[in-house]
Amino acid sequence: MSFIEARRRSDSPSADLADFETDVRELCSAVERAVTTEELARFDVRAPAVLVEGVVHRFVLRSECEYLTAAGTVRVERNLYSDRSGGNRALCPLERRAGIIRGYWTPRAAQLATWVTAHLVPGEAEQLFGRLGGMTPSRSTLDRLPKDLSERWERRRGEFEQRLRVAEEVPQDAVVVAASLDGVMVPMKAGKRKEKRTEAEAAGKQTRGPAGYGEAACATLTLYDHEQAPRHTLRMGRMPEPKKVTIKGMLQAELTAVVAERPELEVVAVADGARDNWRYFERELPDAVQIADFYHAVEHLGVALASAYGEGSTRQKSQFKKLRYILEYEAAGINTVIRSLRHLRDRFPRRTALRREVKYFQRNRKRMRYLEFTERGWPIGSGMVEAACKTLVTQRLKRSGMRWNIEGGQAVLTFRSAAQSQRFDRAWDLVASTYRTDVLRVDDVDNVLAFKPRRVA
Repeated sequence: MSFIEARRRSDSPSADLADFETDVRELCSAVERAVTTEELARFDVRAPAVLVEGVVHRFVLRSECEYLTAAGTVRVERNLYSDRSGGNRALCPLERRAGIIRGYWTPRAAQLATWVTAHLVPGEAEQLFGRLGGMTPSRSTLDRLPKDLSERWERRRGEFEQRLRVAEEVPQDAVVVAASLDGVMVPMKAGKRKEKRTEAEAAGKQTRGPAGYGEAACATLTLYDHEQAPRHTLRMGRMPEPKKVTIKGMLQAELTAVVAERPELEVVAVADGARDNWRYFERELPDAVQIADFYHAVEHLGVALASAYGEGSTRQKSQFKKLRYILEYEAAGINTVIRSLRHLRDRFPRRTALRREVKYFQRNRKRMRYLEFTERGWPIGSGMVEAACKTLVTQRLKRSGMRWNIEGGQAVLTFRSAAQSQRFDRAWDLVASTYRTDVLRVDDVDNVLAFKPRRVA
C-alpha cells in the first residue's frame, strides 16, 4: 500500500512508465505468492497417519518445500508420510490433494507452461516467462514437464478422447464431414542417418534425401456448412509408427462419434494419391465419397506435360492451362485428361515420368469427378490436412538442428493438437486430474485395516 500511496501523493508521473509497470507487476505477484502460500498450506494434513488408496502412511517428517506457482516460487511447510515399505518416496498430502505436478508445479503454472511449450521451444518459453514476470521456470524444467504429462495422457488416451468427444456438439449448420490423412517427415534422433547413407552409397544409390527421418502422421476431421465454409476442424498428430495405426484409429473414433450424432451428414474422404491412405479409407469408410485432392492432381498434370513438352515451354503452359480447366469445370473432365495423356504417352513411349503420371490418373479416376463434387458442395482440396502438417508438425518440430525421439515429439504434438482443435482446456482438466488424490486423515492407526496397494494411473 505504501507504493500506491506514494504514487497518489506524487504530482508528476513516473520517470519511466515501463519501469513503473514492472514494479506494479512484481508487487501484485508478491501479493499473489503470499496468498497462494497460505492456500497451499490448507491442503496439508497433520495426523498420526493418512490413508491413500487403501494404504496407511504414517507421519515421518515436517519440512519446507519450494513450489512454482503462476506468480513465481513459494516455500511451504508440509508434512510427509511413509508406508514404511522402504521402496517408495515419502507421501505428501499437500501435493496429492492440491494436484501438484512433478512435485514442483502448481496446476495453473503447469497449464501455462504446457500451453506455451506447445507453441514455442523451451528456450523461447523461458525467455517469454522471464519478460512477462511472475513465474520464471528454467529451460530444462519446461522441457521435462510436457513429457511427464504426455506419459500420463497416453496411459488413458482412449478414455480421455472419448470424454472430450462426449462434451462436444456438432454445429447445427454442418452438412458435410470430411476426413483427411497425410504425413510429413521429421528428423529423428534414432533415425540411423549415417547407417542409411552408408548403405545407400554402398548400393550405388543416391545419398541425399530424408535418411534419419521418420514420417509423422496428421489427420483432420472438418465440418462444412452449406456454403462449403469450414465450421470446425479437429487436428490430430502422431509421431512416426508403422502404418499410422494409432492416428487411423483416432480418426475413425472421431468420425464415428460425429456420424452417430448426425447420421444425415455427407461423409467424404479427401487425401492425396498415397496408396496407403486410400487403402485405409476403402477399408474403414467404404460408404464415404472418395476425393483425390485437386491441387495434387494439378501438380501431377504439370509433371506429365513437362515430361512431354519440356518444363516451362509454351506448349506445356498452354496445354496445362487447358487441361486444368477441363479437369475442374467439365463433366467427366478426368476422362478427357486421361485420353490426352495416353496420347502423349504413346507419342513419347520412353518418357517414364509420363507413363507414371498416366497410371496415377487412371488409378484415381473415380476420385476426380471435380465438377460433380463441387456442385454437391463437397470439398475438393485436402488443404486442411496440409495445413495441419505445416502448422502442427513442421513449424514446431522441424526447426534448424532439431532431432526427436518418439516420446519427446509426441509430448509436443499431443498438446499442440489439443490447442489447435479448441480442446486444450478440457484436455488439461483431464490430465491434471490424474495428479489429485483423496487423502483421509487417520487418528487411530491401530483400528485401520490396510489394503493391498493398487497402481495409480
